[in-house]
Amino acid sequence: MTAQENIQKTVDENDVVLFMKGTKLMPQCGFSSRVAGVLNFIGIEYTDVNVLADDEIRQGIKEFSDWPTIPQLYVKGEFVGGCDIITEMTLSGELDKLFEDKGVAFDTQKAEQIRASNA
Repeated sequence: MTAQENIQKTVDENDVVLFMKGTKLMPQCGFSSRVAGVLNFIGIEYTDVNVLADDEIRQGIKEFSDWPTIPQLYVKGEFVGGCDIITEMTLSGELDKLFEDKGVAFDTQKAEQIRASNA
């Protein structure tokens, strides 16, 4: 299986996927840590893919999404964005709406807590 096929299979088979440096329990860069921290805090069930463990996936995900940076978040097969976009969407409430629209369960009170602490 090629890296592109592997990425497509992962995105297709999981509701929420974060391609990141490190793992959700041990991120290995600040940007990955921020996105994983948001997802963990609001209780999202997601699959983490450590791009540092596989150079083909690390390069392949950039080509797959046509997005140059990592982390990359996918929800129900749709590329959402990287750290800056996820941060903005979290603070504006757009991420809540996306998860609601896609039928992904999360803790709305925790999401509100993030916004309140950043107001």
